[in-house]
Amino acid sequence: MKRIKDWEELTIQDNFLFQKVMRNKRLCQHLIEKILQIKIADITYPDTEKTIDIRLDSKSVRLDVYVKDDTGRVFDIEMQCTDEKDNGLAKRTRYYQAMIDMDVLEKGDDYSMLNPAYIIFICTFDAFDRGLPMYTFRNRCVEQDGIELNDEATKIFLNSKGDSEALDPDVRAFLRYVDGKAAEGVFVQEVDKEVRRVKQHDETRREYMTLAMELKRQRQEGIAEGLAEGLAEGSANEKKKIIVTMLQKGLSVEFIADCVQTSAEYIIELGKKQHLL
Repeated sequence: MKRIKDWEELTIQDNFLFQKVMRNKRLCQHLIEKILQIKIADITYPDTEKTIDIRLDSKSVRLDVYVKDDTGRVFDIEMQCTDEKDNGLAKRTRYYQAMIDMDVLEKGDDYSMLNPAYIIFICTFDAFDRGLPMYTFRNRCVEQDGIELNDEATKIFLNSKGDSEALDPDVRAFLRYVDGKAAEGVFVQEVDKEVRRVKQHDETRREYMTLAMELKRQRQEGIAEGLAEGLAEGSANEKKKIIVTMLQKGLSVEFIADCVQTSAEYIIELGKKQHLL
């Protein structure tokens, strides 16, 4: 189980701090523009009540950074520090896409109203082990190269460990910063300045501490519940071992039932499974 960091330990890699830094509209917009190599006139953050609840620890935390531009395009940026097994990360993008589409469409809207959507994962590892600094995915025809589905859904995985020389200089410097290197260039220096400003903000610190305490409480409750279940399971397994041993010694079903306080039917069923009756 991942340890909950103290406030002083947080870096741009941590979701809470990353979210707060990306609330700086100018920095967030610039990062999206440089990653996608597009121009954006303006971005907005959906109202709190419209933000999508689909995050990990409690299974009801919001997307890291969810914004829309003036043309209706939707952007979700996620900081990802854990490599998930069994294509978990790829499947999570599929789930996120579905939830974003549900959020974009108002009840009764036609599917043609769906706007272009971009899901961007900033990874501190190589999600596909091919050494690329950026992997871009769109739906294409398997049988014929060059035919795109044109559903306007794009998934991007950035790799902070990859050779990023081919990327935009600001994106390259940002990935190095995410990877723990010094802040280089005007843009990343501004990001670092925002990180330090957020960490000096007392109200934000109290918010993090409250969330951390709640998460610890939930974990403790989960551990206690798991321990109780484990003890009950262990007790049942121990009872099975005792019954089997008594049967092996040739003791009667009635005598065993009386000793271990269980039904004769259960003992007979267990004995047959163990080929003892």
